Amino acid sequence: MKISTLIDTNVLIDVWGPAGRETKWSASALVACHRDGALVINTIVWSELAPLITTEAALRRAVDTLKIDRQFLPWEAAFLAGVVHSRYRRAGGLRERTLPDFFIGAHAVVAGHRLLTRDAARYRNYFPDLDIISPETHP
Repeated sequence: MKISTLIDTNVLIDVWGPAGRETKWSASALVACHRDGALVINTIVWSELAPLITTEAALRRAVDTLKIDRQFLPWEAAFLAGVVHSRYRRAGGLRERTLPDFFIGAHAVVAGHRLLTRDAARYRNYFPDLDIISPETHP
């Protein structure tokens, strides 16, 4: 059975940005997730990658090279992100942590994707049923 994986921005920054301590894990995880099924990003991830890649055409080529599907954020995911972000703020969450992570997590939940990320803690706290691939779960 094929499993689709929504890729968090930090994983792609590891692979396409300057080499760092997480580059090897992120690259290996991308390959493993691709073997399992479709790789997906949404418009939120696309916008967060914009500062990393010089032109939109170059970003499109990079995404196409890895055979990553681009999906729009479903309306249901936008609603869920707003509800969960509100819960986060009421629990004392900082304003500096804005909505993007919540959009990404909600999209994965609503669309039935698992999530590939290095930042599993917040997703796990606010989306407990989300299947998360992270260095903690898949070293």
